[in-house]
Amino acid sequence: MAEILLAEDDESLRTFLAKALTRAGHSVVQCGDGEEALTWVESRGADFDLLLADIVMPGVDGTELARRAAELIPGLRVLFITGFAAVALHAQRSSPASAEARVLSKPFYLNELVDQIDNMLAA
Repeated sequence: MAEILLAEDDESLRTFLAKALTRAGHSVVQCGDGEEALTWVESRGADFDLLLADIVMPGVDGTELARRAAELIPGLRVLFITGFAAVALHAQRSSPASAEARVLSKPFYLNELVDQIDNMLAA
């Protein structure tokens, strides 16, 4: 069972993803924005195996969150989700060097998300 930190500002999507990932056997901490997620990282640190973050969020966006979280958790795996293709390309190019980062474009199938996370955690 992996510890996943989920940062998504769309409450309905965040709740749906958390339930699906929990059913897939993972433990999920839900955060409504990057600031909240950073607070969790600072308090729990290396307890997280993977950061699942929307790229476009108010305040601290997903790429900034990943950069700062990777400073605190070396080797952190990061899966970005976004509905904006140009943003996805930029995120992939600017992902933190100390983190394994991938991008999944919205809309996606739930099995794609679970498979991507399982593959990242198995690596």
